[in-house]
Amino acid sequence: MLLGMWLACLAGLVHAQVVGNLVNVDGVRENSLVGYGIVVGLNGSGDGTQAKYTGQSVTNLLKQFGVRLPDGTTMRARNVAAVMVSATFPSGYRKGQTIDVTVSSLGDAKSLRGGTLLMTPLLAADGETYALAQGNLVIPGLAAQGRSGSSITINTPTSGRIPGGATIEQEISTGLDATPSVHLNLKRPNFQTATNIVDAINRNFNRPIATTLDATSVQVAAPDEPTSRVAFVARLIGIKVEQGSDTPRIVFNSRTGTVVISQGVTVKPAVVSHGALRVTISEGTAVSQPNPLGGGTTVAAPVSQLSVSEPGGRAFQWPAGASLQAIVDTINSTGATPDDLMAILQALAEAGALSGELVVI
Repeated sequence: MLLGMWLACLAGLVHAQVVGNLVNVDGVRENSLVGYGIVVGLNGSGDGTQAKYTGQSVTNLLKQFGVRLPDGTTMRARNVAAVMVSATFPSGYRKGQTIDVTVSSLGDAKSLRGGTLLMTPLLAADGETYALAQGNLVIPGLAAQGRSGSSITINTPTSGRIPGGATIEQEISTGLDATPSVHLNLKRPNFQTATNIVDAINRNFNRPIATTLDATSVQVAAPDEPTSRVAFVARLIGIKVEQGSDTPRIVFNSRTGTVVISQGVTVKPAVVSHGALRVTISEGTAVSQPNPLGGGTTVAAPVSQLSVSEPGGRAFQWPAGASLQAIVDTINSTGATPDDLMAILQALAEAGALSGELVVI
C-alpha cells in the first residue's frame, strides 16, 4: 500500500512551480571537490597487503608525527583502507561552514563500517584545496562471511557518508555580478517552460525585461548595484509559473533498490511473468572424534549447507494505456516486494512497453 500512497501524493501535484525550482542562476553553481585519504579503526576489514599504496600512505602519515619505520618494513593494513573522498561545494559558502562528504574504498577493503576518516584535503578542478574532511563514517550497508567462504552483502559496505564532514577553507566567487543581465538556465530544457517563464517575468515586472533564444536559457535585465541585484534575483525565483509537460521518468537506484516513478507513465499491452530464486545458506561445525585407544586427535571442520528453491512465479497482464495506478495496484495485490516491482518495470522498459524514460543511478 505504500507504493499506492506515493502515487496518490504524486497525482495531487500540480504543474505550477516557482521559477527557482525550475532554473539555475548562471554563476551561482555548485563545484565538485575530490581528495585521497585513509580510513582507520576498521575491524580487520581494511585493505590487504596487495594494496601497496595503503601501506605507503600509513608510513607517510607516521613520518608527519615523527615516527620513522625501519627501511623495508611492510605495513599490514587490515585495519586501514585507502579511500577517495568526494563532496559538492555549494554556491556562496564561506570559510568555516561545513558540507557533507562521500567516502568510497579505493583498494580491496571489505567494509568501511566503524571507520574514521583522517584529515583529507579536498581539491577542485584547478588543483587548489578548498575544504578539509574528517570524521566518523555512516555506512548504509553491511557484509558478513562464514568460515566456509559463504557470504552475504546488503547494499554497499565499502561506501559511506560523513554528514557535515568537511569544513570550507577557501571561498569560491559566484560571479553573479559579472554581467549586466541575469541568466536563468532551465534544469530540464523545455520550450514551453522557457516561454512560460519569460511571460511570467514580464507580466510580474510590467515590462519586457526577459527574453529567450532556446529551450534552455532565459536572459533577464538586472540592476547593477549588488544589493538591488540580490533582491531582484530573490523576486525572480519566487515568481510562480506553469511548467510545461515533460516526459515521465522511472528512476532506479541500483545501490539501495529504490524505485521512483513519476505520474503519467503508461504501458502498452504486455504480459510479464516474474519468479523468485531463493538461496539458503546454513553454517555449522562437524566434529571428528577418534576412538578412545586410536591415538588420534579431535578435529573440527566448518560445514555449509546450501539449498535453492524457486517458488511459483507470478504473471501480470495490463491492457493498452494502463495507468501507473493500475500497475502499482496489480503488483501490490500480489504482495510483491519493491525488488519485484523494480524487476518488472525494468523488464517492461527494456521491452519498450513503458511510455516513460528509464534512468538508472
